[in-house]
Amino acid sequence: MAARRIALVGAGSMGRNHARVVATSNDAELAVVVDPVPEVGRAVADAHGARWAADLTGLGDVDAVVVAASTEHHYAIVGDVLDAGLPVLVEKPVCPSLAQTEEILERSRTAGVPLMCGLLERYNPAVMVALEMVDAPLQVRAERHSPYVSRIKTGVAWDLLVHDVDLVTRCFGNAEPTSVSVDVGYFHPDSVSGAEDVVETSLRFDGGGIASVSASRIGQRKVRSLVIHELDKMIEVDLLRRGVTAYRHTTIEAQGSGAGYRQATEMEVPEIIGQEPLATQFQRFLALVDGRVDADAERDSILPAHRIVDRALAASRR
Repeated sequence: MAARRIALVGAGSMGRNHARVVATSNDAELAVVVDPVPEVGRAVADAHGARWAADLTGLGDVDAVVVAASTEHHYAIVGDVLDAGLPVLVEKPVCPSLAQTEEILERSRTAGVPLMCGLLERYNPAVMVALEMVDAPLQVRAERHSPYVSRIKTGVAWDLLVHDVDLVTRCFGNAEPTSVSVDVGYFHPDSVSGAEDVVETSLRFDGGGIASVSASRIGQRKVRSLVIHELDKMIEVDLLRRGVTAYRHTTIEAQGSGAGYRQATEMEVPEIIGQEPLATQFQRFLALVDGRVDADAERDSILPAHRIVDRALAASRR
């Protein structure tokens, strides 16, 4: 099959990563980079032998679109791409509100046009290995802390929290929680009014499983961790270093008349083999474009994390 011609909308920091992944794919060609700032868009386009366009009217003949523009522009851009009948991969969140996200997903479904959301941690090879090891989770803890970045206009709920609530729901078999509680902090003087800097969320699932998800942008270093507790093991994931360690604690009673016992912790460190998550995600997008991934199932998988973030923000307002 001929390489798919891809348009990239948005040539910022994330857009440059997408451009590199698309341009180095054996199954795709970066055809055009769309960005309203000429010096930004042209630089990325020239670096990968693509054409630059200032807006969507310059898309030309392409097979699919990757949207890496700022979140506040997703609704308008993705809507226009869907109207053009082009499959779209949009960075998370789909839109900065649940209502807009649901509308965009319904428009995608009605038009029969595939849509994928860039919930990138799904394709982290460490996460993929860890989820294969999960049997019966009881407690999950996720942390995603970062230093402050002024260019992010939305709060941490849509910017950071959405990744980890997506992973938590996957730990619990793609279930949505029965209850959501939240504490929110507004601290940084440079944040947009109403944009939260810290969110601490507690989730409860059918069957009694619980989870806590912490997102912050007032940290002094990046933290990306996921810890899954079961009755007989703990799975610890370092999402930054892409490492997984499983622990099992054992107690051996003394034999005969001797008193005492011996305790030990067994560790398993599986080998993690895989390409960078963005490349794995893009391969899945190409499979979606080619009809090798169920488009309805892909759409349905997007909503749980967006619903949970919306519930958390609604709870914070109460």
